[in-house]
Amino acid sequence: MLVGEPLQAAPAAELARMFRALGDPVRLRILSIVANHAGGEACVCDISSTFDLTQPTISHHLKVLREAGLLDSERRGTWVYYRVIPAAVHTLSAALGTDTVTGVLADAGVSTGAP
Repeated sequence: MLVGEPLQAAPAAELARMFRALGDPVRLRILSIVANHAGGEACVCDISSTFDLTQPTISHHLKVLREAGLLDSERRGTWVYYRVIPAAVHTLSAALGTDTVTGVLADAGVSTGAP
């Protein structure tokens, strides 16, 4: 996607939004934690316990990842569960010209929808 022909404005903006969200080490770790969690989804309580950060800070990082289209969430009772959006991972993987990320997610039991 990055090599072969120049990016058009809309795809470039979408990729920039995703890469910007992943430019923060905490958000990159959160995405990794969710992707590698059993069943491909993680409760906010599982994510929060990994970091020495306040709950509002964790919530902010999760919001940025959701707004970038990298994570989806679902409230179940008092907890919110997060999962990686397979199409987003596929888009990032295609942009980088590698299926490595997709393979890692598949190994973690997350279906990416990629062939």
